[in-house]
Amino acid sequence: MRGQGAKRVQIWTDGACKGNPGPGGWGALLRYGEVEKELCGGEATPTTNNRMELTAPIRALTALTRASVVDLHTDSTYVRNGIMSWMAAWKRNGWRTKDGQPVKNEDLWRELEAAVARHDEVVWHWVKGHAGHVENERADRLAARGQREALEAAGVAVPPLPEPRRAAVPRADGTGCGATTKVGRPCPNGARPSGFCHVHDPAVLCGAPTKRGTPCGVSTGGGRCRTHEDVPTTV
Repeated sequence: MRGQGAKRVQIWTDGACKGNPGPGGWGALLRYGEVEKELCGGEATPTTNNRMELTAPIRALTALTRASVVDLHTDSTYVRNGIMSWMAAWKRNGWRTKDGQPVKNEDLWRELEAAVARHDEVVWHWVKGHAGHVENERADRLAARGQREALEAAGVAVPPLPEPRRAAVPRADGTGCGATTKVGRPCPNGARPSGFCHVHDPAVLCGAPTKRGTPCGVSTGGGRCRTHEDVPTTV
């Protein structure tokens, strides 16, 4: 797969945790040419966001049945910096930090190192989370699904998912958002790269389910508002 023009496996991963520590989930989107595969899972018992962020690339890389050249995209600087920079020093220090403390999540870092070693090459890319990146948003939703399925399997009652947002329908001249306003009219605001304006872009809104079951429309710039900060990300 190192030859010129060879296809590279593209992977996008994400992790989620309610409470941190709390129930968590991980998700991964794998793409090879036109073929895609979605993976997700979770833990109903307390875990952390970092453990879920680490679990996602481990599961994605081990799911590949042969050695590959991989572009792995994550919105976790913890994962990317750890695998690219920090791990070498940790290993030299006997899995201790520069302050002499045990490295947190050592078990998963070791698993990730082994998963990477199975492949010809793994190139790590950082993407900004909740910024309208299509594949990252899909991995985020998979992490939320993994968390939800883990809770359901454990017999924990979870609220219904909110109705999906209506997709943006830009105006014919391509300049408008096209999302529907509260009075049912097309939004006149200019569209961001995502196709939504700054008011209706789901990447900058809270999006948590309200008591009425509709997504919260508070603009946060990405992530949850103060009212819903303990609700796991689903958009």
